[in-house]
Amino acid sequence: MTGFDIMAHIIVDQDRCTKCGVCVKICSFGLIDQVDETHFPQVQDINAPHCMYCGHCEVFCPSQALILNFRPDEKVLLPADTGTISPENIGFYLKKRRSIRHFTGEPVPKEKILEVLDIARYAASGGNGQPVQWLVIHDSEKVKKIAGLTIEWMRTLLNTPHPMSSFVPMLISAWEQGIDVICRGAPHLLFAHIPEESPIAPIDAIIALTHFDIAAPAFEIGTCWAGFVAAAAMSYEPLQKELNLPAGRKIAYAMMFGNPRYKIYGIPRRKPLEVMWQ
Repeated sequence: MTGFDIMAHIIVDQDRCTKCGVCVKICSFGLIDQVDETHFPQVQDINAPHCMYCGHCEVFCPSQALILNFRPDEKVLLPADTGTISPENIGFYLKKRRSIRHFTGEPVPKEKILEVLDIARYAASGGNGQPVQWLVIHDSEKVKKIAGLTIEWMRTLLNTPHPMSSFVPMLISAWEQGIDVICRGAPHLLFAHIPEESPIAPIDAIIALTHFDIAAPAFEIGTCWAGFVAAAAMSYEPLQKELNLPAGRKIAYAMMFGNPRYKIYGIPRRKPLEVMWQ
């Protein structure tokens, strides 16, 4: 092969490149120079710092002649006829997804959890900032401790103006009777955490958690958004100390997960679709 410049911002295989210009058009910031009969795609050094490493130039190249010079040794080839799901199958898959609140108690292997998280790291984020990092509570005893700390937080809401004040007595009472209304006996918890000062990272975290939530059933993992735990982790100092995040990071949201005790055999009804067109 000829014409490789490993110091360039984009690496172009000149034997494959047809100079079609798709990479030029697809670049979100217009950083790639126009191509013609004598010029292959390139990014000038002055423009390179503006690249957000989204990889569009690479993945939209019809001849797969271009590689963004960012960890190029880790490039994964997309096998032919993979990554495509029929509209019918994706519809059934997503409609079948349920919040799981009954678990077997058997732990999910760490290797399997990492597989799902590896998918979630491809979630969209503002400016491709990828600010989301993860805390996995794999120890089921620590999950129970976090649930208990969440109940402690709820006790602080009693007789206050907090919107949950009138609701928490029922949860506290159930907990005192031995019913886990917080984590539902889930063996694991997943926390997405983000930079404290980022105004857009909370949305990025929800998108990433949604990727985990959607991918998990394919690995026979059941999930449920842990709203009570998330609310406590955002404001209750004893729980924050227990989670012990790195300095400058904060919890965005939480999700409980584990092996589902029961299988899903159908799809429930939902409210009719309401759409406005303008």
